[in-house]
Amino acid sequence: MTLLPRLKSKDSCRWDAVALGEVMLRLDPGEGRIRTARQFQVWEGGGEYNVARGLAKTFGLRSAVVTALPRNDIGALVHELILQGGVSDAHILWREADPVGRENRVGLNFTERGFGPRGALGVSDRAHSAASAMQPDDVDWDTLFGDEGVRWLHTGGIFSALSESTAETALAAVTAARRHGTIVSYDLNYRASLWAAHPDPEAARRVNRAIAEQVDVLIGDEYSLAACLGIETPEVRTNPCDPAPFAAAAERLRGQLPDLRLLASPLRDPVSASMNRWGACAWADGALTVHAPVEVAILDRVGGGDGFVSGLAFGLMDGRSLEASLALGVAHGALAMTTPGDNAMTSLDEVEALARGDGAAARR
Repeated sequence: MTLLPRLKSKDSCRWDAVALGEVMLRLDPGEGRIRTARQFQVWEGGGEYNVARGLAKTFGLRSAVVTALPRNDIGALVHELILQGGVSDAHILWREADPVGRENRVGLNFTERGFGPRGALGVSDRAHSAASAMQPDDVDWDTLFGDEGVRWLHTGGIFSALSESTAETALAAVTAARRHGTIVSYDLNYRASLWAAHPDPEAARRVNRAIAEQVDVLIGDEYSLAACLGIETPEVRTNPCDPAPFAAAAERLRGQLPDLRLLASPLRDPVSASMNRWGACAWADGALTVHAPVEVAILDRVGGGDGFVSGLAFGLMDGRSLEASLALGVAHGALAMTTPGDNAMTSLDEVEALARGDGAAARR
């Protein structure tokens, strides 16, 4: 029996995947530090958008993003980068820009890659962005999920934490997607700093619980499950790649989310900023599946988790087994961390080769 029996056929939908979330500009100082930088490389990125971009650019699926951008040159830059990433702009909401950036601005994310003992560092400047002001009725969800048709919706806890209205927007999208038979994935992606700044810090559990009750695929480890859903477990993770605490939390989750088909999470041991042990685990039908971690040399760790989600989602949409889908997710996430920026610069062939265990010998 298939893991996702409700998954729609490609022929019945305009979109294979739609992501709901903020798309920011990432300012990357390369090998240097933010505090001493004299120039930055510019990328686009965002936890939810990165999944849609991976599904489009690496895996060749029809993807779109639901987000909001200001009508100014900075919004135009983000728009151009989205199009370069192969993601459709059909559902971008355009807002009138405030000339001095008091509202409807583009969020910025300054991110250092880290190296050796110096960990990666992210500094956000994203208040009052156009995406954070999104409202649940800004989008005709019945047209998107009903008339156009979407096989898979992905959103996450970062977007939900931006404001009270984005939490309501995420819930409205998930509810409509569920009503129209769309598969829904949600990455808990807990960020304590975002929820600490939220008008109602206790909303983390309330909002995430309401959304989680309607999803098919949930992404998160035992830490996120505890922070976002109140699923506490006595298991203590002494080894960062030990799947036992994840399995214990998943067992406690059984019965609480009756529609949940799959709980999955990367396994990461940051040996250093330049070397991680990297794998994944998943819980489905009461059974634990583990993709054993291996050492991965890191150039830029940001986006590895999103690369994992897009590889996993592609595998499941392509009808592959859970084991094979996990392998694609691990491989795609690993490749994303070997290139600068939030997203992998790779192909399906390259991902499949790494998932098979092909070596890293030069190809000429």
